[in-house]
Amino acid sequence: MTDRRSVSLPEDFDHQAFLGFHRRDVEAVAETVDASTLRKAFIWQQVPVMLTVEFHEPARAHVTFHSDGKMPQTSPCQDALVRHLLGLDQPTREFETQADKHPLVGALVRSQAGLRIPQSASPFEALSWAIIGQQISVAAAVSIRRRLIQTTGRRHGTGLYCYPDARDIARVDAGTLRDCGLSHSKADCLLTVARRCLDEALLPERPIAAAELETLRRTLLEIRGLGPWSVHYALLRGYAWMDGSLHGDVAVRRAIQQLQGDVTPPTAREAETWLADFRPWRSLLAAHLWKSLSLNA
Repeated sequence: MTDRRSVSLPEDFDHQAFLGFHRRDVEAVAETVDASTLRKAFIWQQVPVMLTVEFHEPARAHVTFHSDGKMPQTSPCQDALVRHLLGLDQPTREFETQADKHPLVGALVRSQAGLRIPQSASPFEALSWAIIGQQISVAAAVSIRRRLIQTTGRRHGTGLYCYPDARDIARVDAGTLRDCGLSHSKADCLLTVARRCLDEALLPERPIAAAELETLRRTLLEIRGLGPWSVHYALLRGYAWMDGSLHGDVAVRRAIQQLQGDVTPPTAREAETWLADFRPWRSLLAAHLWKSLSLNA
């Protein structure tokens, strides 16, 4: 099945930042990106789907869903997914108004106005990427992610691999995940998350309210192997949680150091205190700090 639609974009939408987020894997097993187009394969509503997003004209994106089977939901759900992936409902103007008053951050945010946080195709993808990326370089994490996709993911009819969903991961054992490069503890954590997603609907696919996000945050922190960075990052990329504190992120701390002109980066505790002034938009600030280092975390 193929579904096409056109989406209006704000004039300040930064489509290169969106494309850059999906350009991390140069081998492009699950996503291909060129100067103006993203093609990404993933499992949506249990069906392999390839999403194509094209930025060929100002303030507009052309979006195509190509599914390998009949999807059980109707078009409004696809509209919501597209808006979510593009970050179109994120409160960028409110954040930018607040940040503009800050003596250091104001100029940075003005130079990157319109920046949004690109979203993962599912909360499970966001959390599994956070688990993979714990305490290793982005390059190493991308390599492990690639092997995980090739080992456990299903292929879309176009040949691209779909990022595995919780069912795909729950079908394999810890040894298979370790063969992909995950440590023993990360493999166990990823399996635990996948199984709980199936048994308890741990990561609902629908948007959830702030109170539910706080409950989910506490629930995730109780899982062995998940710390504040992983949980906050997953909620940022999976649910567009605007107030996650990424104070433990090495790149965020390095960007704060650069912004302040300090000799050394702040400690995680010092970064947490500094970021607190930007509540409830700490996640958006993290995106600006990442971009200031030309990173796509």
